[in-house]
Amino acid sequence: MGASQLHSRRRFLMGNRQTEPVVRPPWTPSETEFIDQCRRCNDCVTACETGLLKKGSGGYPEADFSQSGCLFCDACNDACTHNVIQKSDLPAWHLKAAISDQCLAKNGVHCRTCQESCEPQAIHFKLQPGGIALPTLDTERCTGCGECIAPCPINTITMTSYIPRKNTLMEQTL
Repeated sequence: MGASQLHSRRRFLMGNRQTEPVVRPPWTPSETEFIDQCRRCNDCVTACETGLLKKGSGGYPEADFSQSGCLFCDACNDACTHNVIQKSDLPAWHLKAAISDQCLAKNGVHCRTCQESCEPQAIHFKLQPGGIALPTLDTERCTGCGECIAPCPINTITMTSYIPRKNTLMEQTL
């Protein structure tokens, strides 16, 4: 059986089993190419210094921001012997943080946990007259690392697909 037949069969068998979008390791190609090229060796998962990468559906690696974020350390790139992960000067992925209206600060409770964990300082709090400071997100500074997600005490931050050419956030959260 040729390699192209294996790729086609793999894509067919994977089908549309995923109900939620999956975030793959940084610097990976499109989902279709990723599924075709990844050998599920999970070397990138083992090499991930923060534990962000997990063995996901079908045995393919995926990012799980619920426990940690990405340091963009290159360990997954170095570990990928199949060259599926290829670091470049382009962003690691097109993701940005999004803070929902359920945020404690947006509901009158003092909290700045996300700002404290945001190394690129993309999250700031603006003082409001007679109220609590509210979070603002600078999408230009946000790297999509996800370091702000796990520390949030009530899980109100998500990663959102970002289309740089349109400079807009998509509605689909990850």
